[in-house]
Amino acid sequence: MIELAAVEDNRLLIDGLRAWAATQPDIHLATVHATVDDFLRAVSVGYDVVLLDPELRADPDPAVNVRQLIDAGHRVLVIDGSAELSMVARSLAAGAHGYLTRDHDGPALARTIRQIAAGSTAWSAGPTKAPGDWGPRRPPLSEREHYVLMAYASGLTLDAAARSLGISPETARTYLKRIKAKYHQAGLPVYTKLDLAQQVRADCTAGTCQVSKTQPR
Repeated sequence: MIELAAVEDNRLLIDGLRAWAATQPDIHLATVHATVDDFLRAVSVGYDVVLLDPELRADPDPAVNVRQLIDAGHRVLVIDGSAELSMVARSLAAGAHGYLTRDHDGPALARTIRQIAAGSTAWSAGPTKAPGDWGPRRPPLSEREHYVLMAYASGLTLDAAARSLGISPETARTYLKRIKAKYHQAGLPVYTKLDLAQQVRADCTAGTCQVSKTQPR
């Protein structure tokens, strides 16, 4: 049984989450709190996954919230109402184990929770589609390449993206060159930051901006 916790302050969403969890044979929603501080004060046992709303009224900084939960030893899945690349990048750079927008359905949420509980990461900022519905395939990126791409395409400078990920600017530039080369080989040429941002949006809309590997250290 996967023990699930949530940090959410929207009553309607909480009720929907409880109703959904009641239908899952292997997922138990054990506790819900309105703020990260309340959750951390109340928790005396570990949970397999913590769902986090990145736009809490009392805790408005998603990066701080993610970092607090991770520092306390929790695996974090951010559930967001938008697909803003800046929000994705901030959650990712803070170390979140997953990111899912609310336009996904219940089965997608269950799959993502199971992935994260099993030790993987899962990122998707758009509704999933069957592989046959996709256009040109997103090229396979390493975890580091994915992280650099998401941070850079969200609007950060390459130096800022490098700092947020704990790598040198030169290393980030190397990853960026590899990313562009891989997209070119896949028939999706990208030359500028705008090209990359547009391609990331297309990838996420197609459900192909996911990573299912352990996070880089």
